[in-house]
Amino acid sequence: MFDPLRAIAQLVQEDKRYKLDAYLFVFEALHFAQEKLRMGREAPSEPIPAGDAGEGNPGETESPVGRHVTGQELCEAIRQYALRQYGYMAKTVLNSWGVSTTRDFGEIVFNLIKIGQMRKTPEDRIEDFDNVYDFQTAFVDQFRIQLQDAHSSGAA
Repeated sequence: MFDPLRAIAQLVQEDKRYKLDAYLFVFEALHFAQEKLRMGREAPSEPIPAGDAGEGNPGETESPVGRHVTGQELCEAIRQYALRQYGYMAKTVLNSWGVSTTRDFGEIVFNLIKIGQMRKTPEDRIEDFDNVYDFQTAFVDQFRIQLQDAHSSGAA
C-alpha cells in the first residue's frame, strides 16, 4: 500500500533543504487556494492513470481532484494562508523550514510532483515560482494588524 506521508518523509531525507512542515504547509495552502479562495480552473475531466499519480495499480484510473492552481496563484495563496496562520511571524516560520523565496515553493511543488503527490500541466514550469514576491516585503513590511469589529466578533 502506498503511504504518501512515508514518501514525503523519504523525500525530506533525500533533499534536506526543506523540513517536512514546509511540504505539509504547501498542501494546506493548495487546499486553501482551491476551497477558500476559489483559485484555479477546473481540472480536466478525463481520468488520469493511477501510475501517473504515483499510486494504485497499473491500469487503474483515478479522477482528478480539485482545481488546477498556477504557480503564481499558489504563491499568493501561500502568502495569504501564512499570514492567517502565523501573522507577523510568517516569514520567520517559513525561514525555519528552509523556505526564503517563492522559488522554494516551486522546488517543493516540483519535488512533490516527482514523487506523484501533486500534478502539473504541460504549461507548468518551476520558473513560474521565480520572484513572485519578496518575503521581507510580503510578510514584514506590508504586514498590518486587522482588528475585528466588536459587533461582528460577537463581543458585547
